[in-house]
Amino acid sequence: METKGLLTLETLRQRVAEGTIETVIAAFPDLYGRLMGKRFDAGFFLEHTVEHGTHACDYLLTVDMEMEPVQGYTFSNWERGYGDFHLVPDFGTLRQASWLDRTAIVLCDLRNEKDAQPVAVAPRTILQKQIAAAAGRGLEPMTGSELEYYLYRASYREAAERGHQKLEPVGWYLEDYHILQGTREEPFNAAARRHLNQSGIPVETSKGEWGLGQHELNVRYAGTLAMADNHALYKQCLKEIADAQGLSVTFMAKPEAGKAGSSCHVHLSLLQDGRNAFAGDQVLGGLRVSETFRWFLGGLLHHVHDVMPFYAPTVNSYKRFEDGSWAPTRIAWCADNRTAGFRVVGHGQSLRIECRIPGADCNPYLAFAALLASGLDGLENKIEPPPIFEGDVYAAKHLPRVPSSLDQAIEGFKASPFVTQAFGADVAAHYTHFLETERDAFARAVTDWERRRYFERI
Repeated sequence: METKGLLTLETLRQRVAEGTIETVIAAFPDLYGRLMGKRFDAGFFLEHTVEHGTHACDYLLTVDMEMEPVQGYTFSNWERGYGDFHLVPDFGTLRQASWLDRTAIVLCDLRNEKDAQPVAVAPRTILQKQIAAAAGRGLEPMTGSELEYYLYRASYREAAERGHQKLEPVGWYLEDYHILQGTREEPFNAAARRHLNQSGIPVETSKGEWGLGQHELNVRYAGTLAMADNHALYKQCLKEIADAQGLSVTFMAKPEAGKAGSSCHVHLSLLQDGRNAFAGDQVLGGLRVSETFRWFLGGLLHHVHDVMPFYAPTVNSYKRFEDGSWAPTRIAWCADNRTAGFRVVGHGQSLRIECRIPGADCNPYLAFAALLASGLDGLENKIEPPPIFEGDVYAAKHLPRVPSSLDQAIEGFKASPFVTQAFGADVAAHYTHFLETERDAFARAVTDWERRRYFERI
């Protein structure tokens, strides 16, 4: 049975013949989680790309945010001539992109040209490796990511022309769960819900959040790869809807000092033989859980410092971690407690772990891979979690803190034998260089804060 919005090749052929689809986008996530790729004439796509795939320049996994090729990668560089890699469509992701005119989109896996092997440093490959490791244990990971975002009354072009200063949020008072204020944002959020549903990304809810013009829209729990794909497409959809409406939406972790940051709360559970492997009869912190839950949770907490850059990949990410801000600042686990980095919710078949560390700026493929690798190592080595914490985690000064800067997080990632073991030496080196490049770009920048502080008075 075809899920609403998802397409089979047969249905795509029918719609191309009818003229209701004229364009097919073939895309893949880059290191930041952005979608890169090509637009195809739909007829050409059916005649050639379906069977043979397509190509793109391999520099796309070595560029910075400005699309400048960065030197120092072994994967691709000037000396190697910046050749191609192969894009192989995953037709399980083929769908109508209902927010675009007569357009379908399919996500692709990346393969090396010479040996047709998966590109090891590609984010989708990294996540698939961890899903395969879970499958080797008879486990199927299930995930939901709750994304928050800010909406402004200026278009992206207008925002850029203003230097992203003095942007007017669509709301003018805190609107957490507030229906009246949320109604004022419905032209955007209703369109987002509708187009996601029509594009094979089923929506659960949307609600106002704890910031001016801040909102959260949640899509349904799914298999982990499907959820990462849905997450990447969700961001693309919302940005393009905002652009069409003359608005701008941002997934920055902390778009403004003194205001709430935007999170990506990740809910995670494991299925075994179709049942929740976290459910059990052991008592842990007053909860009824399985050994799988206990050790998986132990691995998650144990490896936060190793994989932190996959949760918080930008300089801006670390501005979000403030006490009393709804973002976690210390590493602990609790039962239904939003001050903790790991919040356990549900019971029985709904039992799951919510990781509240990632911000809305995370690359979902890398964040989910980090969670899986950490938890699976907990299973492998029977890592015991610390005792459950009860109370205000922000006030618990004795608990270990999450890293406070990208530089600190990079050092933990770079020195971690676990990162090399879990992801491979090539991946560890590639992403260390990527993260250091991002850090160094900020270190060279002159900020508005510096100009305001020093221009006249120094």
